[in-house]
Amino acid sequence: MKYDFTSLMERRGKDATALDDLGRRPGSTPGAPKEGFDAIPMWVADMNFPTCPAVIDALTQRIQHPAFGYFSPSDEYYRSIIRWQENRNAVTGLSSENIGYENGVLGGVVSTLNVLCSKGDCVLLHSPTYIGFTNSLTSNGYNLVLSPLVKDAHGVYRMDFADMEKRIVENHIHAAVFCSPHNPCGRVWERWEIERFMELCEKHDVYVVSDEIWSDILLHGSRHIPTQSVSGDARNRTVAFYAPSKTFSLAGLVGAYHIVYNPWISDRLARESSLCHYNEMNVLSMHALIGAYRPEGYEWVDELNQVLTANVDYACDYIERHFQGVEFSAPQGTYMLFVDCTQWCAAHGKTIQELEQMCWDVGVALQDGVMFHGPCHLRLNLALPLSRVKEAFDRLDRHVFNA
Repeated sequence: MKYDFTSLMERRGKDATALDDLGRRPGSTPGAPKEGFDAIPMWVADMNFPTCPAVIDALTQRIQHPAFGYFSPSDEYYRSIIRWQENRNAVTGLSSENIGYENGVLGGVVSTLNVLCSKGDCVLLHSPTYIGFTNSLTSNGYNLVLSPLVKDAHGVYRMDFADMEKRIVENHIHAAVFCSPHNPCGRVWERWEIERFMELCEKHDVYVVSDEIWSDILLHGSRHIPTQSVSGDARNRTVAFYAPSKTFSLAGLVGAYHIVYNPWISDRLARESSLCHYNEMNVLSMHALIGAYRPEGYEWVDELNQVLTANVDYACDYIERHFQGVEFSAPQGTYMLFVDCTQWCAAHGKTIQELEQMCWDVGVALQDGVMFHGPCHLRLNLALPLSRVKEAFDRLDRHVFNA
């Protein structure tokens, strides 16, 4: 490996929610470990690897100039996104007019729904679903209608198209939030699945807000299919959101972008996003994206995906061999693993909350899956050096699942 994915990076005291917030907000964050255990951060969806050196180089170069006044996005910012989308996702025909800045994907999702919907409208999502969607949509006056994903004979999560159509019709739904790749299940949707989903949306005039922030994190050679690419109607019906934050661990710098081809939506979304006067780019986040999307960033992400694939394989194999009563569907993308502990909890007379506490006590700071609409689930971040992943699963084996 050319890049460092093995060193143990010290993040405590470095503004890291994943470690510095442990035990501070009961009910919202994992508890701090008991004495004798250090914390292994496996809950917040950011990575415990140093970011790509090209990002540091770009930021360092910009910081050498001592003025940080008002600015406008540079042409290189837009060119970087266009090149990235073309080379990584085979997107053609993208221009700067189709790209708009967002402070974050969730804010962009809400702004889009404000354009497409009225407060009190029902919005279709799949369950399990990302807690950020749940909180953002309900806080802004939208009603979630969840269509459960179902596992096929091979344990792969699939959309239930009949159920989706029934819910769309019964609830008069005209907007859906689509997560591709899916968080927390880790599905990288196949083209036929997206095509069928978008055909259903066209049939019932449902606009789609597509969160594709995880599109760079692809395991086992999986390929991301942009939602907008599957048909001409999908191109005009979909607002897609991307960001370098998950890929390069840049969430603290803030910055995402949307791609919109429909001028009617684009004009109104730009207006809606501007109303607060705070949805404006940070000059350093702009240069971070430009650095990330340089040629070195392409190479770095390819190595990252190899590392994450190995981590996911280790975790899934360990669970299968050692944790009887724990079920999972191996993710094809993202670095999150969503595990179902229903059988284990029943066999051991434990609630999922008691199981979580047992994990937290020994420093395995994984995340509550109930908030993701997984009734007896846990969510684990596997974007750590493999040595830490191994340590975490050894603790879970000796002190939790086989104690």
